Amino acid sequence: MVKKIENITKSPEDKRDYRGLILDNELRVLLISDPKTDKSAAALSVNIGHMSDPNELNGLAHFLEHMLFLGTKKYPSENEYSKFLTEHGGSSNAFTSMENTTFYFDVAPEHLTSALDIFSQFFLAPLFTEDATDREVQAVNSEHEKNLANDSWRLHQLERSTSIKDHPYSKFGTGNKQTLIDDPKKNGINVREALLKFHRDYYSSNIMSLAILGKDSLDELQEKAENLFGTIENKHVTLPKWPGNPFGQEQLQKKGLAVPIKDWRSLSITFPIPDMRQHYKAGPNRYLGHLIGHESSGSLLSALKKRGWSSHLNAGCRSVARDISFFAVNVDLTEKGLENVDNIVDLIFQYINLLRQEDPKEWIFKEYMEINNMSFRFKDKESPREYVVDLVEDLLEYPIDEVLTSGYLLSEWNPELINQVMEKLTPDNCRIGIISKQFEAIADQTEKWYGTKYKIEDIPSELLDKWYHAKPIEELKLPKKNEFIPSSLDILPDDDNPPKYPAIIHETHFARVWHKKDDEFLLPKSNLIIELTSPFAFLDPLRVNFTHIYVSLVHDALTEYSYDASLASLKFGVVTSKYGLVVTIKGFHDKQDILLTKVLDTLINLEIDEKRYEIFKEYYVRSLKNFEAEQPYTHAMHYQSACLLEKAWLKSELLGATKYLSIEGLKSFIKQFFSMMHVECLIHGNTNKAAAQKLIEVIEGKLVKNVEPLFPPHLLRYRDMKLEDGSNYVYEVTNETHKTSCVDVHLQCPPKSTESNMLLELFVQIASEPCFNVLRTKEQLGYIVHMTLARNLTGQGVRIMVQSYKHPTYVDHKIEQFLLSMKSYLEEMSDEEFERHKQALAVLRLEKPKKMKQLTNHYWTEISFQTYCFDRDNIEVAFLKTITKEDVIQFYNDHIHAEGAKRRKLAVQVLSTSEGGAGSAGAEIDEFEPLSVVSKPTRIYDICNFKSGLSSFPLLRPYAYHRPQGSKAKL
Repeated sequence: MVKKIENITKSPEDKRDYRGLILDNELRVLLISDPKTDKSAAALSVNIGHMSDPNELNGLAHFLEHMLFLGTKKYPSENEYSKFLTEHGGSSNAFTSMENTTFYFDVAPEHLTSALDIFSQFFLAPLFTEDATDREVQAVNSEHEKNLANDSWRLHQLERSTSIKDHPYSKFGTGNKQTLIDDPKKNGINVREALLKFHRDYYSSNIMSLAILGKDSLDELQEKAENLFGTIENKHVTLPKWPGNPFGQEQLQKKGLAVPIKDWRSLSITFPIPDMRQHYKAGPNRYLGHLIGHESSGSLLSALKKRGWSSHLNAGCRSVARDISFFAVNVDLTEKGLENVDNIVDLIFQYINLLRQEDPKEWIFKEYMEINNMSFRFKDKESPREYVVDLVEDLLEYPIDEVLTSGYLLSEWNPELINQVMEKLTPDNCRIGIISKQFEAIADQTEKWYGTKYKIEDIPSELLDKWYHAKPIEELKLPKKNEFIPSSLDILPDDDNPPKYPAIIHETHFARVWHKKDDEFLLPKSNLIIELTSPFAFLDPLRVNFTHIYVSLVHDALTEYSYDASLASLKFGVVTSKYGLVVTIKGFHDKQDILLTKVLDTLINLEIDEKRYEIFKEYYVRSLKNFEAEQPYTHAMHYQSACLLEKAWLKSELLGATKYLSIEGLKSFIKQFFSMMHVECLIHGNTNKAAAQKLIEVIEGKLVKNVEPLFPPHLLRYRDMKLEDGSNYVYEVTNETHKTSCVDVHLQCPPKSTESNMLLELFVQIASEPCFNVLRTKEQLGYIVHMTLARNLTGQGVRIMVQSYKHPTYVDHKIEQFLLSMKSYLEEMSDEEFERHKQALAVLRLEKPKKMKQLTNHYWTEISFQTYCFDRDNIEVAFLKTITKEDVIQFYNDHIHAEGAKRRKLAVQVLSTSEGGAGSAGAEIDEFEPLSVVSKPTRIYDICNFKSGLSSFPLLRPYAYHRPQGSKAKL
């Protein structure tokens, strides 16, 4: 008998209906009925991850996750699932963690039943064909090797590899060719049989959870869940029990020194603690993380910053598996901080000892509880796919009726539990990790799977004793009452005759303000975006560098003041752009004017401390140098942009200009920046004209004093370079860090317009799934294979990116082969399939923003590009409906086919010269017969010289006319 749970606690603002189920086969289900949704979604989580891998087959759970996508008995075609979702406005993915393997998708609501039918077969009758098994293991290997030079992956595995030997936590979860091909062959293990056995043994309904969100009623969703998932076999699996915490006495009281790939420095202190997930209503670990990670005056971070040892800190609990939890404190290290690691640890224990002295404070807990209650009540509506993924694993952990609130609401004040966790935050129960390039010379061990060099030392007993008795210094204090908690959460009254889209409510030679009172989300929140345009910001590499360091110093100066605001869901941001700076204030509308005033005051009157300047200058220079260690696809995108954008600075040019940086130069630049400026602003949300006017007064009062307005030419946007018809260019660079190479092919299409936008998007909609299926699944060129839209400032095109162990010229050849095959694919496509793709694209384009900030960003994109087409989606989808298959074939013949008269191609090839890479000495190059229809590419040797011979696309014409901005424009 199916058990129903109807009384699921939800936010008063949540209009969706919920029902929990426990099916006859013990599958736990959450149903979400949202009649207004324009996307349906589902996720299924199996409570088994890579900690359950057989010792002789590390990576098997992850490999199984890959294999479930490649055909079932009912749907044997390898790309049936992805093809169906692509044709019906959907997408999918999956991931494997320590204890869970989670699969998910979204789709147009009317196709939910069919998608669920295909999806459910993963857990009923997968094929695991021998051919697919042999091929897909290469994809798993490529995924692992993509991460070999990724410091996050390296250090995470290092933590596991240095835990108790043979503890399941120590396993190598990703798997690679060695664990899934070479070793099994040596040991006589049939990997396909092992996959079948793992699925047979563990993929049981009693350790699964399912979340479904759709337009249908709860009864209709329940029928789908029962019919399609109720037949998953209940094998009555008992979840594995782990042999205690993976860090025993031999692993504690140790200091680990690790060498990263990138030049970065950090310190972490990790404490094994009891698993507190069953005490989620009391949240003792959250209470402690809140205090130790605080950033206001008197905080641990404040003390570290004053000493010049660190600039960023976070603290909190990490629950990795049942009965395995860690509390960690992580700080970045300045050069001076690296010299004072023991003193930093001492300061951390001083703060922990302060918490012991003070005893848990109920008022702090209640304030934190109030903030969480407020955040839950007025939280933004997630996309359906994100929502089901967030909830499905919680279904396995918490009572179904509390699954929505478990991650938010606190209700039980329990100081004893806080003290239980506190008892574990001691020097004799910790591991210290320090990361720095400086340890290269002394690292005497190498981690097996990623090759990370490291050294482990005992922490001297006298140092442990010193930390244990560390007496808190006077400057360390508990936080004060949070003054940024909103006093008003009311929805403000609407204006008379409110416009449908943003409208200009204030305009001078200096500034223009757009306003839109929210009438969709009806939350007490508002978003404010201010662009400060200055002709000096992007003028040359030196000024770009000054802009970046200036922004870092502004954020640093505001940390203590703004931290309480951020806790109360009121956040600011200052980022650089090609035109100057963009300031944002987002969150609850109440007290936005207070935060805005402080942010603008700091921007204009920043007092530059020489020590903080030197710290952030060093951070910035290091970040530029670290670009060399980025993934090949990142390099490819960087150089692709440099070749196509009218104005772009290379990382190498920015790095070269850093030698001219000085504190005097920065002060001079800030004065210069604010001497000539234009302000463009958007206010969107729970702010009517009267409230917006108060913000305008703050903006004008702070920003336009003694400022010269800009001339209209200063406000022209940059353009894209236009390649010649019939051109075929290649730009080649090398990468010494990664073993993989990369090809980024850009097929430039006509500039942005309603017609060209829709033809381009429809072609990508049709071709992206076959591209992945051919180049990734069948050819196994690499783990990263994408066909996407490439939209820049005025130009656009098709981007095909492949990161591969193959030589870039070979991969480029395979891409061209695929593109040629699209001719017959398009010509043979049925009218029904073509119409499905049109409908799928319409679904994607007309999907409404789920969060107010998404709608804000949509409006801001139109404003910042000076196009003002706020109803673009409806306009372009209306044109989409008129496109015929013949139109797309003509578009393909003109712009995509190798012999197209208007084809314009630019390929960036990043060649790995690392040992084992395609460009290393002795590397084998796959031979191929060049395609006669593809012209020989012209090599680009100098980007600036290359662009000097090109014209540029015209600026986009605005959809609605607004006067030119600047001092010579008539108001």
